[in-house]
Formats: sequence, structure tokens, C-alpha cells
Amino acid sequence: MMTYARESKAGDRNYNEDCVMVTENDGHLCAVLADGLGAHGGGDLASRIVAEESVRIAGEAAVFTEATMCSCFEQAQEKLMAEQEQLGQRYGMKTTMTLLLADEKQILQGHIGDSRIYTFKNGLMTGRTLDHSVPQALVRIGEITEDQIRHHPDRNRLLRVMGVDWEDEKPYVLAPAMTRQEDQAFLLCTDGFWEYILEAQMEACLQKTTTAEEWLDEMLKIVEKEGKGHNMDNYSAITIRMDE
Repeated sequence: MMTYARESKAGDRNYNEDCVMVTENDGHLCAVLADGLGAHGGGDLASRIVAEESVRIAGEAAVFTEATMCSCFEQAQEKLMAEQEQLGQRYGMKTTMTLLLADEKQILQGHIGDSRIYTFKNGLMTGRTLDHSVPQALVRIGEITEDQIRHHPDRNRLLRVMGVDWEDEKPYVLAPAMTRQEDQAFLLCTDGFWEYILEAQMEACLQKTTTAEEWLDEMLKIVEKEGKGHNMDNYSAITIRMDE
């Protein structure tokens, strides 16, 4: 059985530029989460455009494949760039995007930017996407450690996003397809969420709950407690559980 829950809140900001969407049809699930870049304006529109386009493309796919994932990212990028031109906001609408597609047999994941997908098996984290950010690059070359990313002064400096001309053919990253199994769980979240919760806390919340909604609720308590008084950014998350 596959269950999911989602939440998106403005935090201490005047409006919410995150967008989360989940659709399910005949055992096919599409979960997309995007974090619009408010510093450039139009972030809320950018995140909604790429999320809606991804959901549309996934909904038209008879089966989920790597090609489906590529189409979601590339056609969403095209739609966003076209909207920029139409509105006269060239380079003014940018966003991150994480995408998870699941059917009865496999799970596909992809991302661009610093919104993350965490993967869990039997209550323990087995991996996460790597941010397209300056701090993550510094981790890669050994200048800082992984736990220093959360509060690094350049944490919001992103190296890859949607809504700019892509120099690389595929700046988004797709993970190898995973076989769907029992006791799997997935967390898609924006940086406003993962900034205030540690991976060990994610695991603890997962282990003491039995549904995707309970898991998300427990993590939200931590995020909101730790973020209080810190001028919280928008924070959003989607939880997905594969249980018996």
C-alpha cells in the first residue's frame, strides 16, 4: 500500500513561493515539489508552472520511464521560459524542482536545485539528493563538512535551477530506477524544511509513526520549533510510504 501526505506553509514570509502537488491514478503516483526563488521575483508563478506541467506530462504517460522524467523537466523548463518571455520577466522567474514517479514496480526520482529527496528503508535513511549549491560544491572538494551546509552563509547560492538558459544539456539529475519494496519511505522537501531538522530526527519520526501523515506531522513539530524566531522561509514537504 502506498500512502502520502503533503504540507506547504509561508513561514515568516508574506507569501508562499513553494508549490507541492501529488496525484495518484491506478497505482501511478506523481509527486512534485518546487521552491520559487523569491529574490528574483515571480518565484511563486515559476514553481506553479513547473509543477503543473510535470503533473500534466506524468498524467498522460501510460508507463513511467526515464524518458517520462526527462520530458517533465525539459517541457516544464520550456513552458517556464516561454512564460517569462510572454510576461516580460526574462530571467525573473526561477525555481528548484524535485520529482518522484512511482508505479507498482519501480520508483523514479529527479531534481534540480537544493530541494531534496530523502530515501528510507526499514526506518533508516539510505540516501538523499545532492544540492546544486555552493555549499554542496564545497563539501565535494573537502572544504566544509556535510553538516555545515545547513547554516553556511552561501547556502542560498544555487548553481542550477529552472528558468535560466541551461548550459548543460541535462542540468537536472535523475537517480537510477529503484525497485518498489515494502518498508520504503520518501521525503521531498524544500530547504526551508530540511534546514531545521536533522536526518536522525527524520528517522526517529518515521520509526515511531505508522502513516505518511503522522510522519509528516511529527517532523513539522520539530521544524516549527527549531525555526521559531529565525525568520523562517517558506517550508514544504511531501511524505510517501510503501507499507504492507
